[in-house]
Amino acid sequence: SSLFGGGGGAAEPPVVIEYEGFTITPEPMPDGGKFRLAARITREVDGETKQHHLIRADTLDSKDQAEDAAVNKAKQMIDQMGVRLFD
Repeated sequence: SSLFGGGGGAAEPPVVIEYEGFTITPEPMPDGGKFRLAARITREVDGETKQHHLIRADTLDSKDQAEDAAVNKAKQMIDQMGVRLFD
């Protein structure tokens, strides 16, 4: 690490999950020392990339927990709604 805090470490690449033709990208949001469950769900529909932002009130203690919960919730929404998610 450098004297002025430029640790030089590269940022972690975002987690991307492919599920049933959809792409799920967990995007936990810091919230008062915890992390709010959030994700972006995308899919190409009729040649156009559609996206849905999933944001829940749920908060979890760690970023990893929030990522896992967001992926699970996104999968549940995909299973229930499919492409209607973008209507």
